[in-house]
Amino acid sequence: MNRRNLLSVGALATTAAFSLHQQSRPSVPFRRKPKSKVAILKCASYESAHEVVDEGLRLIEPTVKGKSVLLKPNLVEYSPNTCINTHPTVIAAAVDSLYRLGAASVVVAEGPGHVRDTEMLIEECGLKKLLKEVGRTRFVDLNFDTPSRVKTTTSLTTLRELWLPNTLLAADVVISMPKIKTHHWAGVTLSLKNLFGVVPGSVYGWPKNILHWQGIDNSIVELASTVPIHYVIADGVEAMEGNGPLHGRRRHLGCLVFANDPVSADSTCCRLMGRDIGEIIHLAKAKPLGNPAESKIELLGEPVPEMRQVFS
Repeated sequence: MNRRNLLSVGALATTAAFSLHQQSRPSVPFRRKPKSKVAILKCASYESAHEVVDEGLRLIEPTVKGKSVLLKPNLVEYSPNTCINTHPTVIAAAVDSLYRLGAASVVVAEGPGHVRDTEMLIEECGLKKLLKEVGRTRFVDLNFDTPSRVKTTTSLTTLRELWLPNTLLAADVVISMPKIKTHHWAGVTLSLKNLFGVVPGSVYGWPKNILHWQGIDNSIVELASTVPIHYVIADGVEAMEGNGPLHGRRRHLGCLVFANDPVSADSTCCRLMGRDIGEIIHLAKAKPLGNPAESKIELLGEPVPEMRQVFS
């Protein structure tokens, strides 16, 4: 058998294995609510973030009393001239508000996919100082947190398991806190894509290419199926357009978005960005996890048309 035939046989074997894998695994689990809540609140600057976060959480009524809460912001790398990361003021405001709502504990946790020195990142961006001022919370670097094996839940990837941080798995409530940005491959990077940061670099390396090799949209939905997001607080005060998630331009959207459903949150953020949600592949695949349709969303706060901009 020559080399070309061997390669052909190998390709067929891989295809057959993936086909069997898909047949043996369930589809995306159905978690859609009859109706989801999304609140869009104006926030002209980060100086008013504490008041806006208080109001947003009041509107979506998160069930956090007596529970352990994990906040998963989007922290990638620091540059004073860009708006890559979830703003530290919004993160600190969320910690403060959740304790006032009766949360037993609040942990801020992230595993950056680019910078390996997470301690330097949180110090440079100002988050370390703000969390110290708020008190009663700690930051966990998910890249180096002790992981445990978790079975995946869909047939979208060939991954049969993920090694996920124990701090994440121990939380009663997971709140995704993305920065509202465009993404050069996924279209947008919002609460669902934000879960890439829970995959530990100490296991999968940097920049966690295993997720990209499986297909970025498939991996987004696989993670969201395996690690349910209970609530969303999206930072759109200063958003990003163009060549996101790292090199795009600053766009003042002037709002924070709150939701009890990540699919509803991301669909609403797409509408605020002037993006057609039909073009966002991972949102289409994630439909069983939440409500993308406006008719299934109880929209609170500002109407979308009043806040909408057209992002490049």
